[in-house]
Amino acid sequence: MYCKGLSPFSAIQQFYQLFPKDFLKSFTSARGKDFKKSFVEDLDIDFYFADAYSSWKRGNNETSNGLLREYFSKKTDLATISNED
Repeated sequence: MYCKGLSPFSAIQQFYQLFPKDFLKSFTSARGKDFKKSFVEDLDIDFYFADAYSSWKRGNNETSNGLLREYFSKKTDLATISNED
């Protein structure tokens, strides 16, 4: 998926469309209430806030990022990675 130039919400909308409707249950963000309103109304998904600079409150996210970084550097364009990679 290529999201360059999209707003954060538009990019997330495209990402969520890759999965069955009931697959993803919630979203956690450090962004504000306007961002939350878009999720609740447009995506019909539970929304949770995490305090900025509090990575321990987003444990699954940090764990997933760590696992990705074992194989791919931060500069890697994940859109170029196939399932076989």
